[in-house]
Amino acid sequence: MTLRHSLAALMVTASLFGCATSSDPGVSVPLVATRQNTGQIGNVTLASWDKQTGLSFFISGAPSGVSLPLRLYTFINKGSCQQPGPVAYAMNDQVNTEPQPVRGWSFSRSAPVELPVLLSGEYSILVRTAPDSGSVDIFCGDIKQGSSMK
Repeated sequence: MTLRHSLAALMVTASLFGCATSSDPGVSVPLVATRQNTGQIGNVTLASWDKQTGLSFFISGAPSGVSLPLRLYTFINKGSCQQPGPVAYAMNDQVNTEPQPVRGWSFSRSAPVELPVLLSGEYSILVRTAPDSGSVDIFCGDIKQGSSMK
């Protein structure tokens, strides 16, 4: 292993350790596939990031027929997946995703709201395909107080 790779591995390990020992642990939200995306799984991790919330997504796939490279739109809505309300935060300044070595896609977003605000209200996270792929809702997950990571 070269010095550059060793340094990179050390930095990644240190950053993960720092996140794992944070006094404000992240929140893991399972994403449930909609009928248009059955058989797929997803997860998003929410973490405090200054006065914002950082969101790191991983999804196993999207419906066949979507345009590549995969572009996804994400929203935090008031209400639950079962009873959605209006969009509270649209996180679509960047819509590109990255394919992963394991079958799936990852992407990150940020919302201009502090994590405790999201945890104290009733909010859900929605993932939708791009307009050129039909603007199809493919995942939804309810943000809940009890889903903190330890």
